[in-house]
Amino acid sequence: MYIPRTIRSSPTWQDEDSAKIYTVSVDAAPVDRKPFYDRLRQVKVSCSISWPQTPHFSIFHKGATMLYLVVCWWGNGNELFTSVSVLTSDGWVEQSERYSFCLYDMEIMWDERNIYIETIDCERPDLLAYQTRRKKEWITQD
Repeated sequence: MYIPRTIRSSPTWQDEDSAKIYTVSVDAAPVDRKPFYDRLRQVKVSCSISWPQTPHFSIFHKGATMLYLVVCWWGNGNELFTSVSVLTSDGWVEQSERYSFCLYDMEIMWDERNIYIETIDCERPDLLAYQTRRKKEWITQD
């Protein structure tokens, strides 16, 4: 049964490539972001993408039973690419046939779609505007 999750972000939550970071929490408690950063770096290194010039964001999702890292980036003009990793007892795994993003993550993706259209897929693309814009209701002072 659908029960809303707590979504948070902050202008200060960015990695070295200016990826926006969001958190999703099953229990409304703040999400400890530390366990996600090493995996985020691994995912990014595995892709031949110029991250500083690419609009992208990450979701650190604390689910009911597992941690999910969703890395999303825009390419080919208007396509959203995704990588989903899950922290299992054997470590982080990426198995697209078993794990994916969920409907709670899609709320962030929808907002990011709108931000992308307004700041990048427009007459005057502005990567900095994309990187700094977030839904006001989700911003935390953490």
